[in-house]
Amino acid sequence: MTQASKAAWPDGLLLTYYGDDFTGSTDSMEAMTAAGVPTLLCLDAPTPELLARFPDVRCVGLAGSSRGRSPQWMDDELPRAFSSLAALGAPILQYKVCSTFDSSPQTGSIGRAIDIGVAHMRGNWSPMIVGAPRLKRYQAFGNLFAAVDGEGYRIDRHPTMSRHPVTPMNEADLRVHLRRQTERDIRLIDFVQLKSGDVRLETGEDTPVVMIDVLDEETLAAAGKLVWEARGEGVFTASSSGLQYALAAHWRANGLVPQTPSLPKASSVDVIAAVSGSCSPVTAAQIRWARDNGFRVERLDLPRALDASSREAETERVVEIAARAVAQGISPLVFSAEGPDDPAVTGFDGIAANAGLNRAEAARRVGETLAEVMRRLLDRAPLRRVVVAGGDSSGEVASKLGIAALSVAAGMAPGSPLCRAWSDDPARDGLEIVLKGGQIGGVSFFGEVRAGGPQAAP
Repeated sequence: MTQASKAAWPDGLLLTYYGDDFTGSTDSMEAMTAAGVPTLLCLDAPTPELLARFPDVRCVGLAGSSRGRSPQWMDDELPRAFSSLAALGAPILQYKVCSTFDSSPQTGSIGRAIDIGVAHMRGNWSPMIVGAPRLKRYQAFGNLFAAVDGEGYRIDRHPTMSRHPVTPMNEADLRVHLRRQTERDIRLIDFVQLKSGDVRLETGEDTPVVMIDVLDEETLAAAGKLVWEARGEGVFTASSSGLQYALAAHWRANGLVPQTPSLPKASSVDVIAAVSGSCSPVTAAQIRWARDNGFRVERLDLPRALDASSREAETERVVEIAARAVAQGISPLVFSAEGPDDPAVTGFDGIAANAGLNRAEAARRVGETLAEVMRRLLDRAPLRRVVVAGGDSSGEVASKLGIAALSVAAGMAPGSPLCRAWSDDPARDGLEIVLKGGQIGGVSFFGEVRAGGPQAAP
């Protein structure tokens, strides 16, 4: 942080946020930390005692799991979460959503989160920034696009998000998509207005949602300027990490943060351990790479893991395999599915029904099992660095390890930094952990985490 920023910024925190899953929460932490804004991600509601240990922090996040939850769960849980963050006094309170905006009226309703959240801030508008060019996400005239392997797709034609097993994106116009989830007024400031400087911000007593197009660095900085300068007495925003990137771009243009975002580089380690609950084709390719490049890759048998009578035996089976691999200097990877066409995915409803569970209960059981695998493995093997792939899985695993908070230790892939765990348990304090979303990282991602980052071609 520069001396200029200390003089120009208000005292105290600049932003607080609730992440709708753990991988997205670390994505936002990475964006702020790289910009020069010290950030702490809490796994439970932040306490004064915890925050007192980090006096230089200017941004505080709270990692959550609402992306996979019902509106009733949000009604029960989000008011307390938002209240705990609003009490910290930052001028911006964010509900951090995924940059692919996957949500529905029944699951992970962004509209319901907005309706709950606006009551916790005094502002008369609720800005929304979803586009994040660094993550290859772009919004134009309210429509969301995402690039994969150098090719751009409208989000409703995206090879993964259009086929998401829980919240498939079947509408690219985010105004239309969000109107299925809230009756709140939804407006748009498009990129033509941003580039021309002809922006008329209309607010209202009903706190309208104002979507802001972002498709390049110019519109990113302009969106950040608009939100920061019109924050008033405090605003609530449902946004992706595009908000963090936008604010940082505006602050950078005004000399408040370093001109070049940066993070420390990680060292290599001999062995890592990974668990994956991701169904993404990106993660599937990464699992195949790991199998072909010396990792001990083992599938979690879902029928056995979901059946109460065999769950313990299946958990112990994969833990023993992973622990033996670590003892041999081999990195283990335990996974539940290998891409969207895996029978474990296409037949998941039947597997769940045979175990007497509905889809949501079964999905949570898978995450809980992977969490138990990682917990037991850490208790038995001398591991310094671990990886969790999949948004829901990351939440289940991280929350079961006795970790109080995370900070960024080093850069890795955009959106998935290497994090340092803070814990009262000496066995967990200092653990390095990467929480990877399904769409994040190159094909050799697991190898890069072990090596400390991308390696130059020989």
